[in-house]
Amino acid sequence: MSTSPSNGPYHHGNLRQALLEAALIILDKQGEAGLGLRDLARAVGVSPAAPYRHFDSRAALLEALAVTGFQRFSARMEAVAASEPENPMAAMGKTYVVFALQNANLFRLMFSPQLKKDARPGLAMAANAAFDTLRHVIGGDVGSGRIRALAAWAKVHGLAVLLLDGQIALRAGEDTEALIEEILSSL
Repeated sequence: MSTSPSNGPYHHGNLRQALLEAALIILDKQGEAGLGLRDLARAVGVSPAAPYRHFDSRAALLEALAVTGFQRFSARMEAVAASEPENPMAAMGKTYVVFALQNANLFRLMFSPQLKKDARPGLAMAANAAFDTLRHVIGGDVGSGRIRALAAWAKVHGLAVLLLDGQIALRAGEDTEALIEEILSSL
C-alpha cells in the first residue's frame, strides 16, 4: 500500500485536503515541476483517477494550492496585525517576507503570472483577501491610504523576491530576520 508524504497510509476522510497537504509537501521539496495528479495519487495512496474528482486538471490543482497559500498567508497576517497593535505594519511586513522565505515555491506559485492569467474567481478572491488585511490596517480603502497600502506591498514583495532570488547577499551568520526588520523599519 502506498503511503502519504507524512508516512501514513490514506484511509478515509477528506481526500481533497489530503491531496492538497501532500501537494504542498511535494511543491516544497520538488517545486511546481514535481506536481502531477497521478504522482500525487500515488503519494496519497489512492487510485490514479481519484484526484480528478477534486481537480479537473493539473492547473486546477496548482490554483487550489495557491488559494491555500493565500489563505494561510492571510491568517498569519491577520494574527500578527492583531498581536502587534503598536506597529502592525512592520510586523506584517516581516511576516510577509518570512512567509515567502519559509514557503519559497508556494509563494512563487501564489504570485505566478501564468496562474493569475488563467485563474478562476477563487484565486482572485483569496489574493484580494490577503491585500485587504494590509489595506484595513493602513486604513487604505480610499485615497492616499490605498497608495500607502500599495507602496507597503511593493516594498515587502520586492524585498521577498530579492531575498528569494539571492539578489540581496546575506553575510555568513547574518540574522535574516533582523535584516528584514531593519530594512522594513520605515513601514
